[in-house]
Amino acid sequence: MSSKRAQRYWLMKTEPDGFSIDDLARRGREPWDGVRNYQARNFMRDEMKPGDGVLIYHSACATPGVAGIAEVASDSYPDPTQFRRNSKYFDESSRPDEPRWWLVDVGFVRKLDRLIGLDELKALPALEDSPLVRRGNRLSVLPLTAAHWRAILAQEKKNP
Repeated sequence: MSSKRAQRYWLMKTEPDGFSIDDLARRGREPWDGVRNYQARNFMRDEMKPGDGVLIYHSACATPGVAGIAEVASDSYPDPTQFRRNSKYFDESSRPDEPRWWLVDVGFVRKLDRLIGLDELKALPALEDSPLVRRGNRLSVLPLTAAHWRAILAQEKKNP
């Protein structure tokens, strides 16, 4: 019997003015730093593993939506920005021997042929149980089921 863990799927939000799917494409791989929400941190620290699928979601922009595909490219490790006094993510309560904030590296897979907008996502029956489409959800890292992943990516080839 194999003890291999099944691949998991995630959605990670980013503001494209600060870091977009195009930035990830140029860099290839990037530490997903600056997450300062405990539930999102716990997903990265405790549940995300290399090879997991990631949908990159542009938020806080004119048309929010899924812009590309990435993958978790590292095990979790302490977010170094929490220890840098000159970082906007500095946390004076966090210590190197007891880090508060964790991250994973994310690797670029591909940019979608088109952005799949939030309005489209909200109209998908397969996503009605997803936190992504629930009003008031502010998490920057969300788990997706395999069915959510497939339903979202199936929209890429459709005309909105």
